[in-house]
Amino acid sequence: MPAKVVLVSAITPVTIELALKALTNLEERDREIGAQWRMRVERARYEAELAERRYEAVDPANRLIAATLETRWNDALQRLHELEAELAAFEQKTMRAVTAEQKRQILELAENFPRLWSAPTTTARDRKRILRLLVRDITVMRGPEPKLVRLQVRWQGGATEVLQLQLPPNRAEAIRYPEAFVARIRELAVDHHDDEIVALLRAEDHRSATGKPFTSGAIKWIRYKHRIPAPKPPVGSLSVRQVGERYGVSLWVVHYWIAHGIISPVRSRPKGPYAITIDAALDHRLRTWIAKSGHLHPTSPTLTA
Repeated sequence: MPAKVVLVSAITPVTIELALKALTNLEERDREIGAQWRMRVERARYEAELAERRYEAVDPANRLIAATLETRWNDALQRLHELEAELAAFEQKTMRAVTAEQKRQILELAENFPRLWSAPTTTARDRKRILRLLVRDITVMRGPEPKLVRLQVRWQGGATEVLQLQLPPNRAEAIRYPEAFVARIRELAVDHHDDEIVALLRAEDHRSATGKPFTSGAIKWIRYKHRIPAPKPPVGSLSVRQVGERYGVSLWVVHYWIAHGIISPVRSRPKGPYAITIDAALDHRLRTWIAKSGHLHPTSPTLTA
């Protein structure tokens, strides 16, 4: 059950009356603490006045004694000011005080508490004040289940309630793609490149986890995340690097062959990798070309395929 529903259902005239009784006990304790503070202030004020009288009574000719008594007077005044400031802070921030009229109004509002809690005129600050009045403390407990916490609520009346709350997913989980969609990407990646997959997904009106149109970068990330390989080149074809390794030449030489039409590679898409097919006649031609060439040497520059 949601926490708000439990709170609203738990607020009855009986529970509010019990909570107000507990609050009355807290008020009495605060008054006792305040009385102790005021006794300390009065004691400090007496000591400051006594130090003042001793300083005024000393002979000014006794400079050493006068200086000592003046220091003691200043210290007593400083202590008095500190205690007065601490008492004022305690009375302003700590002391709880609810008048009898306010308690009567709270008891009358118990019958209409759900409407009061949900009213647009009730601000978040008002709701926090209500909770502080009715709830003694809340203990958060994590269980073995992920994203699930238990809240042990102790009401001022003494009753205890345990709530279970499901935490929202984090950013990574919120944008995680379902298995069915990942399977669709895996299916398309068999014979389609990233830009082709983007076009197909847009035609199917698919959008990314953030609600934006897919891009090639997003598809590439999904393939990397789920280890989905790119389409394989045609059976029997070689890459530029594989051709260089086969004939012991640099990538620069392979690109030279491509530029001069010695070999005719194919590309499945613009700026995509070359797929080179070499038959027996082309293989003989390349080996003959290498044997007759006097320009090939190990220091030939290399290019990226």
